[in-house]
Amino acid sequence: MLTVIVEFKLPQPISTQQAQDIFLSTAPKYKGMPGLIRKYYFLAPDGISAGGIYLWQSREAADCLYTAEWKGFVLEKYGCAPALTYLETPVVVDNVLNEIISMP
Repeated sequence: MLTVIVEFKLPQPISTQQAQDIFLSTAPKYKGMPGLIRKYYFLAPDGISAGGIYLWQSREAADCLYTAEWKGFVLEKYGCAPALTYLETPVVVDNVLNEIISMP
C-alpha cells in the first residue's frame, strides 16, 4: 500500500466550515475510485495549509490520479500547486473495522 500526502498553501486562511464546504464539493469525485482505499481531507490550525491524505493499493493506482490535469484542477480550485509526499504503507490498523490490513 501507498500513502500520499497532498498539501497546498491557500492564498488566505479559511475556517473549518469553509474547508468542509469546499471538501464536500470535491469528495464525490473520489468515491469508488479504482485503487483508492481511503482519503482524508485536512486543514491545518492556521487555516492556510490544507490537503488530503490518500491510502492507495499501489503506486500505479495513485499515478492514475496525480496527472497534470489533476494538478491543474487543484491549482484552479485552491489557488496553488500541490506538493506530494509518497510513503510506503506496509500495515494499517483500522479500529473502526477492527482489522489490521496488509497487502501482499
